[in-house]
Amino acid sequence: MITIQENIPLAPYTTFKIGGPARYYFEASDTEELKEALHWAREQKQEVYILGGGSNVLISDSGYPGLVIRLVETTPIVVGNMITAFAGCPLMMVVQTAQKNALAGMERMAGIPGTIGGAAYGNAGAFGTEMKNVVASVTAVHLETVEERRFLHGQCEFGYRKSYFKTNPEWVIAQVEVSLEEGKDTELLAIMGDTIAQRNAKQTQDVKSAGSYFVNPVIEDDMLRKEFEKESGTASRENKVPAGWIIDKAGLRGKKIGGAMVSREHPNYILNVENATAEDVVTLESFIKQQVRDKYNVELEREVRCVGF
Repeated sequence: MITIQENIPLAPYTTFKIGGPARYYFEASDTEELKEALHWAREQKQEVYILGGGSNVLISDSGYPGLVIRLVETTPIVVGNMITAFAGCPLMMVVQTAQKNALAGMERMAGIPGTIGGAAYGNAGAFGTEMKNVVASVTAVHLETVEERRFLHGQCEFGYRKSYFKTNPEWVIAQVEVSLEEGKDTELLAIMGDTIAQRNAKQTQDVKSAGSYFVNPVIEDDMLRKEFEKESGTASRENKVPAGWIIDKAGLRGKKIGGAMVSREHPNYILNVENATAEDVVTLESFIKQQVRDKYNVELEREVRCVGF
């Protein structure tokens, strides 16, 4: 029998450190507990939100009116070149587990915050590696029917920061299985260290933020795209440019509204610098979008999930 808590503050469980309370709250450490909590929500006619590492989410100042199920950390299981982890397992723990077992393929994901479930949901990636490169299967549970189903790689429909589960949110990721290659643990450790150093050089990681706030936009304007390539010395991939580059170009580095501020280090980060409210963040988001649209005719799309609005 599970125990549901009431009126639990959610801000401490997010990297933004913003947000009101959950009307009901439960922490699940395996698929069966997740299913029990979903059955309870169904019986009580409560809406459900699944919370992982809280690194890609902005929770409303009024909180969430239903049941928040937070998926918590458990130890990954290694069999041969496969690693299986409950969705609440931190992505970094899976990366470290792979390195210690001399398994290659995830080392360039070192330093990405959040859980492996959230990483699969948004097809997280960095430095040329994405979750779609390593996921073998995903086990998910249906929010309404509580049916459990295993999705093979091709059924996950991974795209740029997207997956089947993002476009079909009625399926909750419960477990992720990754398939890796043989490697050398010392070489993998060195690559992880280099990756984290590069991340820190772009943006100090120990800050109150949700990580990259906007997805990298597709740029139709050839001149603008070539300007990016000239300035960065980097070719545009799939006609996209970094969201931070165009936000900076719009003159928004350091822009502040209330307690929320565009990072001076990495303009695609919105920081909680002075006890920002969720309202401060969405107001700043709206201003950024308007400025970029007016100056460059580019529509920015939010990567961060807004909850309880």
